[in-house]
Amino acid sequence: MANIGVIGSKGAMGEALRRVIEASGHDYAGGVDKGDDVGDLADVSDVLVDFSAPAALQANLHAAIGAGVPIVIGTTGLEPGHHEAIDHAARAVPVLQTGNTSLGVTLLAHLVQEAAARLGPDWDIEIVEMHHRRKVDAPSGTAILLGEAAAQGRGIDLAANRESGRDGQTGARERGAIGFAALRGGTVAGEHSVILAGEQERITLSHSAENREIFARGAIKAADWLKGREPGRYTMEQVLGL
Repeated sequence: MANIGVIGSKGAMGEALRRVIEASGHDYAGGVDKGDDVGDLADVSDVLVDFSAPAALQANLHAAIGAGVPIVIGTTGLEPGHHEAIDHAARAVPVLQTGNTSLGVTLLAHLVQEAAARLGPDWDIEIVEMHHRRKVDAPSGTAILLGEAAAQGRGIDLAANRESGRDGQTGARERGAIGFAALRGGTVAGEHSVILAGEQERITLSHSAENREIFARGAIKAADWLKGREPGRYTMEQVLGL
């Protein structure tokens, strides 16, 4: 059992994490939010789980390094500079960063990578996601995770082959492109579909999140798995043994 501290404890995910930690038999070390001292929490935790904001990431990594504790990062909207900071932190402590902590999404990404590798660039790939009206980033971290899985399957760079926000006279679709569409509305926890469209046939791989607690359960499983690991950057795929 692990003593788990939550960063971003006052948000919807923070509340879900506390409930899951207490129900799973792990110990809830406490939580911090904007304006709180994350270093104090790190000092009393076996592992930290961060669902806060990109702007807080550097301080959270610094606290994890200072206390010598692993950290699971589920914060979305990260940019290249954030990933550089994560790579740096992973030299000192175990770090697991993912765009989605759901075990089902982790397996979905594995299937997407396999499908993209087997079918090749003649099959168009479109990723469609929908979330609640309050979500501030688009495409979602999960959609990007799935796009990266597709790109890895094809052996290409996602940034160089990504299409999104189509409007007006866009011209024909580029061969081998990976397209994104983001929908927002209501209270949708998360819907993701990866469409692989070939000549006169189509495959759709999808995942529906019915409650935020699925992300909390995956994050806690990841935290328990990460405890005691050597410094390094880890993935949810490793948690599932994929």
